Amino acid sequence: MGVEFENSNCTNLVFTYGTLKRGFANHVLLQDLMRTGDAEFKGTYRTMERYPLVCGPYRVPFLLNMAGLGLRVTGELYAVSARGLDRLDELEGTSRGHYERRPIHLTPAGEEELLACAAQAYYAHKSYEEEMWKKNRRKGFGVYSEKEAKGYVKRKDRPQNLSFLDHIMIFISSPSD
Repeated sequence: MGVEFENSNCTNLVFTYGTLKRGFANHVLLQDLMRTGDAEFKGTYRTMERYPLVCGPYRVPFLLNMAGLGLRVTGELYAVSARGLDRLDELEGTSRGHYERRPIHLTPAGEEELLACAAQAYYAHKSYEEEMWKKNRRKGFGVYSEKEAKGYVKRKDRPQNLSFLDHIMIFISSPSD
C-alpha cells in the first residue's frame, strides 16, 4: 500500500524541530509571523523516516540529512507565506551556509500513518553534517526538549567576533569530552 499525500501543493509547509517550536527561544519569530498572517500552526508531526537530530555549539539543534540514521523526529508544522519563508531563511542562515532548506516527509504525530505531507525542513549544511554526526558520537534524539535545550545560548549572548559557521567549525574540530 503506497503512502497517500495530503495537500500535494504544500510548498510553504515548514517543519520545525528545535528553537522555533513553541516554548523555545526563536518561537517569537513564528509568533510574529502568525500575528501578521504569514504563518499558521498546523499541528505536531513526525518524520516518516529516521534522521539524526543533534546539538551543536551553544546547544543549537541540527537535523542532519542522513535518512535512515537516528530516530523519527517530532516537531511542529507551520504553513508559511513566501515573506515568512524569507524571514525563516534569514534566521536559519541559508545564504551563509548554516542550514539548508530541503524536502521532508511527515505524518501527524500519534496518528496512523495513512496520510503524509511533503514539507520543508532546515537541515545542517552538507559541508559539516558528517562531522556533526561524528561529534555527537553518532547518537541523536527524537525530540528537542527542555533537556536537550539546557544550556542553549541565544544568538545575542554568543561571542560576536566570529560567525556562527566559525563557531560550528570550532565545535566539530574540538576534542570530545
